[in-house]
Formats: sequence, C-alpha cells, structure tokens
Amino acid sequence: MQAARRPSAARPAPAPSARAATATPDDGSAQRSVQSAETGGRLLLALADAGTPLALKDLAERAGLSPSRTHPYLVSYARLGLVEQQSASGRYALGPAALQLGLACLRQLDPLRAAEPVVQALAEHTGHAVALAVWGNQGPTIVRLIDAREPLHVALRVGSVMSLTATATGRAFAAALPHDQLLRARTGALGEPLGPSPWSGSRGELEAIAAEVRRHGVARAVGLPIPGVNAFSAPVRDHEGQVALVITVLDHEDRLDPRWQGDAAQALREAAREVALRLGAPR
Repeated sequence: MQAARRPSAARPAPAPSARAATATPDDGSAQRSVQSAETGGRLLLALADAGTPLALKDLAERAGLSPSRTHPYLVSYARLGLVEQQSASGRYALGPAALQLGLACLRQLDPLRAAEPVVQALAEHTGHAVALAVWGNQGPTIVRLIDAREPLHVALRVGSVMSLTATATGRAFAAALPHDQLLRARTGALGEPLGPSPWSGSRGELEAIAAEVRRHGVARAVGLPIPGVNAFSAPVRDHEGQVALVITVLDHEDRLDPRWQGDAAQALREAAREVALRLGAPR
C-alpha cells in the first residue's frame, strides 16, 4: 500500500511583466503600444499646438484628460525637462529637453524622405503622375517622378529642368522664391538642354504669378507646355518658411480636372500641407 502523497503547495501565478501590464492587447491588427506613453504624448502635443503656456485645467481640456490625471504626467515630464512650470503664473510650457528633441529632429530631417510617403499616397489616390522638384543650380529640377496609373507620354524625367513661367512646377517656384534667386536660373524648354543666358522674366510677370498662387494655393498649367496635359503644383515650406520642394500632379486633360477647386487641386493642397507639417511648418 502506497503512502498518500502530501499535497504540493500551489505555485503563485507569475506577476505580469511591465510590458504586458502597459501594452495594449496584440490582436494582430496593430503593433503593441504603451497606452500611458500615448496619453502623455497627447499632453506634449497639446502644449506644442497651443504655442503659449497653459494652465493645468486648459492643458487637460485640450488633451481630453482630467486635471487630476494630467498632473502626474506633468510632474514626470518636469523632472525630464520636457515641461516646465512658470513660477509666477503656474502655467505649463515645453521645457529645454523638448527644444533639444525638436532641434535634433530638424538636423536629421530630409525633405525628400519626409515627402516620399505622402506623394506615394497622392499618386495612388488620384491615379495621376506625381513629381517632386527642388531648386537646383539651373532652376526647378525634377528629382522624383511617379508614373500615372494610365499611360502618359511626356518628355519628363528625373533631372529635367522646368521652365519658370510655362510649367506649373516653375510657376510654383516663381511665386515663392526671391526675385534675385530666380534671376540666377537659366531657362530651357522642357527636357531640352539649357542655354547660357540667365532667365530674364519681368518683375511684373513674377508678381502676377505670385498673386495667382497666393489666391489659389497652387500653380496651374492647362495644356502647357505639353498640349493635352494639365498640371497643378504646390510649393512646400519648411519650419523656417523656406521653400523646400514643389509637388506637382499632372495627367492627360481628359483625366485631370483643370478647375482650381477640382479633385486634383484639392488633393494636392492637402498633400502639400501634410509634407509642410512633417518639415516643421506651423499648422
């Protein structure tokens, strides 16, 4: 006869790890995330958007939190230097560590890399060809080109230098850059070799182009310089207000609505605003 076994002590259930305690469930639809970090991030973004120090109650309201829930985050952020409280008013503002993060981000910023996912989405959404241009030694220069969904036969390629007045891309730069900088550009037909003479457009012509772009937010070319092809272009400014690049959508006239408030122009404006935000421009 076997002796009865002594019942073993129940093992305590393992304590949940810190990651498991703070991470959202992994349901396969999204990456795991830390909810408290996202909540605190809302406070920092609210301070950044405000542009001025905020009282605890106002900051909590902007972030969609209660003051009692907000305060512990602010205490922790103050210890890190991300937030500081003004002694006189008691209001909260971004601290020196937040400035260091912002400057580090700006130093690492590449305008073309920042624009890439936005212009890819723009091309997929509209079906139009999309081009990115920067200001080169000879003027507006195409550096990225995404083909239209349907065939579009144009003499446009990476490296093409665009006319300042006869193309939407050039007109967007002409509206946004200083006159003396424009005078240093050399003209040439689309995709053709450039001549040795600097561009000599009149100041009045530039002012008319600039007024049009200010009024509509984009430059437009209807059937020029390529008959049957329409285009819209939008300048994108960075955190210093400088023109970083120009985004252009173009397609056959049967597919691209030439109206200022058409779908193509509206989608381009939204894309330009998104890239500008990625480059640190104010909202």
